[in-house]
Amino acid sequence: MRKIMGIAGDTLDFILEICRSYHPQEFIGMLSAEGDVITDVFILPGMRSSDRSAIIRLDMMPLGVHYVGSVHSHPHPGAAKPSAQDLFVFGRTGNYHIITYYPYERDCWRCYNSKGEEVELHIVGDER
Repeated sequence: MRKIMGIAGDTLDFILEICRSYHPQEFIGMLSAEGDVITDVFILPGMRSSDRSAIIRLDMMPLGVHYVGSVHSHPHPGAAKPSAQDLFVFGRTGNYHIITYYPYERDCWRCYNSKGEEVELHIVGDER
């Protein structure tokens, strides 16, 4: 299994901005990495979202692109714990899953493995 150590700072900023733009609905996307750093977010066609869930169509993932996990938002303050449905998705979509939560600031996210256990990711290439 591929070991991911961090997320690119500009990728994290992009994720948080997308989540702000979708608020109060949830956002969901797929994550890919270069080496051991998450560098890309894929927003797939056919995604559906509401204030309670987001649905992604994995069959729309571009050919040849490998994902390491997912990212989605929880539109409620401090709500970073994965739900039962989150864990179901986690088990099928890689081993690194980021949950962001309102108000989508730099400290409003957590990463979990496919079992729902919190995983530490460092922000890489960040001048802040």
